[in-house]
Amino acid sequence: MLTKYIDAAMRHARYEILKDDGSFYGEIPPCRGVYACTLTLEGCRSALTDALEDWLLFRIHKHLPLPKIDGIELKVRKEKAA
Repeated sequence: MLTKYIDAAMRHARYEILKDDGSFYGEIPPCRGVYACTLTLEGCRSALTDALEDWLLFRIHKHLPLPKIDGIELKVRKEKAA
């Protein structure tokens, strides 16, 4: 399920070439704060995937909600106190 979520999020990625230095900028609008900037498009895609994975792990660790993407919904459950 996690792989499907990442794949769905990456389909929403938007890329642009920055005019000042020709580097590539990418972001995933449904996942606020997930972005990358590198010298090549492939490098940007890879860095964006890494940023998305880090973002997901952080939000899961902190029990923060995740956006529903293309009908895929991941719910973070809080641990029960022992």
